Amino acid sequence: MWTYRNPVQVRFGSGIFSDLPTAIAGRRYALITYPDDYFRALAADLGGKAGAPALVIDDIAPNPDIRLLAEQTARFAALQDQPEVIVALGGGSVIDSAKVFAAARGDFAAMEAFLKKRAGAETLRPLPLIAVPTTAGTGSEVTCWGTVWDAEGGNKFSLAHGGLYPEVSLVDPALMVGKPRGLTIQTGLDALSHSLESLWNRSANPVSMAHAVAAARGVIATLPRLVADLANVDLRADMARAATLAGFAFSNTKTAIAHSLSYPITLRHDVPHGIACSFSLPMIIRSVADQGGICAEGIQAIFGATGNAAAAQLEEFLKKLGVSPNFHDYGVDDAEFRELVDLAIGGERGQNFIGSKESLLAAARLGADPRKAVA
Repeated sequence: MWTYRNPVQVRFGSGIFSDLPTAIAGRRYALITYPDDYFRALAADLGGKAGAPALVIDDIAPNPDIRLLAEQTARFAALQDQPEVIVALGGGSVIDSAKVFAAARGDFAAMEAFLKKRAGAETLRPLPLIAVPTTAGTGSEVTCWGTVWDAEGGNKFSLAHGGLYPEVSLVDPALMVGKPRGLTIQTGLDALSHSLESLWNRSANPVSMAHAVAAARGVIATLPRLVADLANVDLRADMARAATLAGFAFSNTKTAIAHSLSYPITLRHDVPHGIACSFSLPMIIRSVADQGGICAEGIQAIFGATGNAAAAQLEEFLKKLGVSPNFHDYGVDDAEFRELVDLAIGGERGQNFIGSKESLLAAARLGADPRKAVA
């Protein structure tokens, strides 16, 4: 028994940004974006065709923090006429922030109560959302959830609501040309993680697997060539397609253990999200070597192998991109990694994982007894 659902209308192709005024369809809109000159030019172009936005929020920070989001949401409450649709033009942080604003509708307290499970889904009526991603990685343009960080409290929350699927996603590879090498690697590896995480997942199904396999193979074939040719719009299109397919994969499964491990590594050690959620992937492949079903079928389809052979291929891929698969290289020692595994397994995303704590520690070459750790 399985089900698959994704209601987002995706329009894909270079130049598809020009469809945005049509998608807005004359509605009052709030624009969520970045303050760079590049995005100001896009906003000016949009305003000339769709009219001026009711509100622009462009002070979006990486890893959107709950305190800044509360202050930004208050700007909606100050409007005399509320927007009828939210337009997110930017990367994952922009789209995640836009989902917060869509859910809050100017009332941050109501959204926060839902976020922290003090209120039910029926308390929110999210505004419609249009997503225009400008990086290839997050997948947020085709999911109904976003990540909210609490740096002061050392926490991370997942905002998940069926009303937060964008009604339209405009994926324009031309908007991604010129992104720097580091960001291209980080976002590309985030997409790879999304695809693989949907395989070793309790909610995996044949449709999500098909998307995951296509996405992972696309990232592996494209990302090394793209980082050597950042202005190549055809390679940008290939990466954008892979990232969107990865989004379709985990839109039904959510992420799993690699993401659960990654959040405290980002908070404690300032490791970029795309690296923090991907360096552990070879280790996890080894840890699920005895799992069959969709997980084994998907990994075999991607790498032509499973277990150690697949993990070795992925390690070589990461190293060629300058990414170490060793947690020690991110400032995490053996004791902390055991702690992180405990936290991850018990976390919301970790509970999606079909493997075990013991198999993961064994793959990390760490025994349950600290005295038996292997250097």
